[in-house]
Amino acid sequence: MGRTYKSGRTVLAVVLVVLTMIGFGYRLYDIQIVNHEFYAAQNNTVRTYTVPLPAARGEIVDRNGNPLVTNRQGNSIVLNAAYFPSAEENDARNAIILNLINLFNASGEAFVHNLPLKLSGDTVTFFTEEDSDRYETDIATMKSRDMFNLQDYATAQNCFDAMVEKYGLEALVQAGDLATALEIGNVRYELTRLLFSVSNPVTIADDVSDKTVATIKENAADYLGADVQVVAYREYTDSTLAPHIIGTVRKINAEEYARLKNEGYGIEDEIGESGIEAAMEPYLRGTPGELTVTIDGDGNVTEEVTKQPAQGDTIVLTIDKDLQKLAQTELAKTCLSVDYYRSTGAVVMENCTNGEVLAAASYPTYDLKDYYTKYNELIKEDNTPLYNRFAMGTYAPGSTFKPMMAVAALQEGAITEDTRFNCDKVFKIRDMEFKCTDWHGGENVRTALRDSCNVFFYNCSQRLGIEKMNLYGAMFGLGDKTGVEIPEAKGILAGPEYRKRFDMTWRPGDTVQAAIGQSDNLFTPLQLCNYCASIANGGTRYQMHFVKARISNATGVVNETGANVVRTIDADEQNINVVKEGMRMVATEGGPSYVFDQIDTPVACKTGTSTVVVKGNKHNNGFLITFAPYDNPEISVASAIELAGSGSSTSQITAAVIDYYYSHNSNEKKALPEGTLIN
Repeated sequence: MGRTYKSGRTVLAVVLVVLTMIGFGYRLYDIQIVNHEFYAAQNNTVRTYTVPLPAARGEIVDRNGNPLVTNRQGNSIVLNAAYFPSAEENDARNAIILNLINLFNASGEAFVHNLPLKLSGDTVTFFTEEDSDRYETDIATMKSRDMFNLQDYATAQNCFDAMVEKYGLEALVQAGDLATALEIGNVRYELTRLLFSVSNPVTIADDVSDKTVATIKENAADYLGADVQVVAYREYTDSTLAPHIIGTVRKINAEEYARLKNEGYGIEDEIGESGIEAAMEPYLRGTPGELTVTIDGDGNVTEEVTKQPAQGDTIVLTIDKDLQKLAQTELAKTCLSVDYYRSTGAVVMENCTNGEVLAAASYPTYDLKDYYTKYNELIKEDNTPLYNRFAMGTYAPGSTFKPMMAVAALQEGAITEDTRFNCDKVFKIRDMEFKCTDWHGGENVRTALRDSCNVFFYNCSQRLGIEKMNLYGAMFGLGDKTGVEIPEAKGILAGPEYRKRFDMTWRPGDTVQAAIGQSDNLFTPLQLCNYCASIANGGTRYQMHFVKARISNATGVVNETGANVVRTIDADEQNINVVKEGMRMVATEGGPSYVFDQIDTPVACKTGTSTVVVKGNKHNNGFLITFAPYDNPEISVASAIELAGSGSSTSQITAAVIDYYYSHNSNEKKALPEGTLIN
């Protein structure tokens, strides 16, 4: 029995071996004879890769087609994995990178430095906030599993040691050349961080000189794998013009890439960071092209552009560049004259027939070309030049709130245009006293606006109540966003609803204070300008906007933004006209009259002040809302100057921009033949 069992197993084994050999033989015959051409081709064309080609961003122009942001061609140095030594060849990679670093340093070229380590003498330390605003995130990324795989508590020296080991830099460290090791490590780290591959070349130096480009091309063997890529860089016709509106562009960060990669973004793409550059990012970014890279079995590389990149759309802004420049100049002049070191402010001009922002300036301001190189200095300046005061700054509006109060009181029947309240400089409610600026005697609504009589509007508040006051405040958009494309603050409309959020009680005296633009009221200059526009045009609140049109790069089609009515104010024309008449009296008989008398355009306005405490001392901020021309309103202007003392002291800015607008309004330059834009 035993022999029989053994014999059976032997036979089975022999049969299996024979069958296996027959199978291998047939497979070999199929590969070498039957399908030889197919498999030979497969061996010849080993791999095909698709490399994205960056597209130029769209241009940004003013309302008349004058260029504000364009592109210029420059050269970046890119490492291409199809020609670069493999990851296992540390010495070869490091030698080429060192050649490039030496060239960059000799030519004064900046190159990548995203590894958050630096040398202080012979000590390795982490980046601090002085080196990068993202230093904490960058340090965490460096320690992550995908990079150096270190614990959270790892020191800077631990990170440096991990870098040296990962990239084979021990010889440099042993020779005491820590600086060179760190420079090479920076470039190697960038390759790791950006997932360097044939499909993903990595830029290591931007905007290099023609001399550097020539050196690399003429000495290709020393810089194996280094390629020159022609890139479109942002160019500003005036980099100081409207920086808070235009905004900035930068390389995409890891969090943004993770969120946007399914929308076609690459890990090295640029993205709008702020302003219109960010708001119109989907249209400005353009469509990347494609480069197909093929590597055959012998390592030969061929490249072919299979899709051309397409530039992004042109964005036409509502602002007029010359008017914007004047607004910035006059705003700076006023702030410097008020308090050279501490005064700040904003001014906004709007077309009150459609919501277009014609100019918007914030002071102090900054230069777009210096934004990244001087960022750490800018964020430390006491007067915060990066802060957008016309959109994000919120202020107690003072007496500029009174025209709204007058409309509400007239419309609700709390007063008529002939109602008179006597002002003896003091208004009493219960055991509280509220003051006026002067002893005005009998005032009606028109003269109360002219004289800015607090007592008149204290009385209105008692007849209206805070709910009615806020109903009309909300209609005019106070304490609400205006709808502009860039970030803006919502502000606060004072009242019980707001106080409830903080478990605070609304008291009768608060209603009195709110009636003259004090209490918790906080509005942006954008809101004040839009509110004034709604009075000027007879009660229509338009959505404010900075984008006039978008011109498609692909088709040339002009997509106009157009006017968007947000709300029609529930107020009779006659009641609004009474308020406008009172505002006209401010311009002709009030404090600003000495300025407005000097321009040809008739205007109507309302001044305002609010008290602030600076380092223990009380000061007044000054505000002014204005519309023009009085008989057929077309524009509204709002200005806010911190520490100005009074609203009248801001009138020179307003007079200057209005006078310029009506002196130059017909001077259009048609610079965009693709579409017709009507001013």
